[in-house]
Amino acid sequence: MWSAGVDEAGRGPVIGPLVVGAVAIPTADLPMLKQNGIRDSKDLSHEKRVAMADWFHQQAEQRGWFHQVIVCPPPRIDAAVIHNGLNLLEVELFAEALNPMRKNVEEGVKILNDACDVNAQRFTDRIAARLTGWPWNQSTMKSEHKADTNHPIVGMASILAKVRRDEIIEALRIKIGTPIGSGYPSDPNTKAALPFLLSGDTPHEALRWSWKTVTREWNLLHGQDPPSRPAPNQNQRTLFDA
Repeated sequence: MWSAGVDEAGRGPVIGPLVVGAVAIPTADLPMLKQNGIRDSKDLSHEKRVAMADWFHQQAEQRGWFHQVIVCPPPRIDAAVIHNGLNLLEVELFAEALNPMRKNVEEGVKILNDACDVNAQRFTDRIAARLTGWPWNQSTMKSEHKADTNHPIVGMASILAKVRRDEIIEALRIKIGTPIGSGYPSDPNTKAALPFLLSGDTPHEALRWSWKTVTREWNLLHGQDPPSRPAPNQNQRTLFDA
C-alpha cells in the first residue's frame, strides 16, 4: 500500500503561476518524512524547503517514490476565474497531478488532499470524477482542511510545489530585471514592481489580469479597465514552461 499527498502553492499572488505538487511513497516509508522534519512549507525557511526537496528527490530516485508538479500559468488562472472559479481550477490541477500516479501504485494508494473548498467531501468527489479509471485498485481518497499542517505526506507535496514556484519567481525576477518580491499583493517589492509591469499596452504576461490589484492599478495608471486577456493557447510557450 502507498500513501499520497497533494497540495498547492501560489493561490493568492498577483504575479506568477499556481503550482500543485503530488507525492506518493510506500506507507512503510512514512516515518522517514517525520524523522526528517517534513511539514507544511509555510512553516519552513526557503533554505530548509530547498534542502528537504533535495532530500526527497534523492530518496525518490533510490526508492522509486512518485512525484509530480503541475505549473498553471496566469492565462489559465485568469480563464478559470472568469468561467468556473479557482476552486474548480484546483480540482482540475489536483487531478492532473494525480492521474500519472495510477501506474506507480498498482497495489493501492491512500490519497490525502489539502482541501481548498469549504466542503472537503465535495472537493474529493470533484477530483475523483476527473481521475482516469477511478476508483483504482484498493485505493481511497480524502480531503482535509489544513492537511499540509497535520500530515507530513501533504507537507512534502506543499514543499515541492513551493520550491518550484520560488524557482519560477526567481527566474522571472532575472528576466524582468527588477525585484518583484513574492508576488503577493501585500509584499512591498511586489507593490513597487506593479507600475513597471503595467506600463505597456497590456499588463505583463506574468501578472494575473483578473486580480483586483491589477484592475485597480491599471485604472490608476491608464484611466480605464485593463484589456481582456486572450484565451490561453495550450500549444503556446510561456515564461512558466518547465
